[in-house]
Amino acid sequence: MINSLNITFQAIDWTIIPRTEHKGTQGMAYWQTLQFPGVRIRMVEYSKGYIADHWCKRGHIVHCLDGEFVSELENGESFHLTQGMSYVVSDELSSHRSIAISGVRLMIIDGDFLQLKI
Repeated sequence: MINSLNITFQAIDWTIIPRTEHKGTQGMAYWQTLQFPGVRIRMVEYSKGYIADHWCKRGHIVHCLDGEFVSELENGESFHLTQGMSYVVSDELSSHRSIAISGVRLMIIDGDFLQLKI
């Protein structure tokens, strides 16, 4: 059964998806975004020296495509991720931000399926 919440099969040519700029505390983030009902998929590139300008509480699945970055948690923990590594977290379970010393390319997926369940 097909309804407005289903996503039909589609190939994605990321070269034609518009790229938007987002300033960090330092450096820039470049997003290419696809929005579907309840899910957002992004190809994200952080420039050399990028530091996010906020602590994010949203859940994500993050996969490092190229380069490396640090996911820093507000509680002081940090995780160094390199090409081929991923992390996943639900909404409201950590405040985190990204730091990219040398630049990095990521695929980030988030949406309703990551909402905190109590």
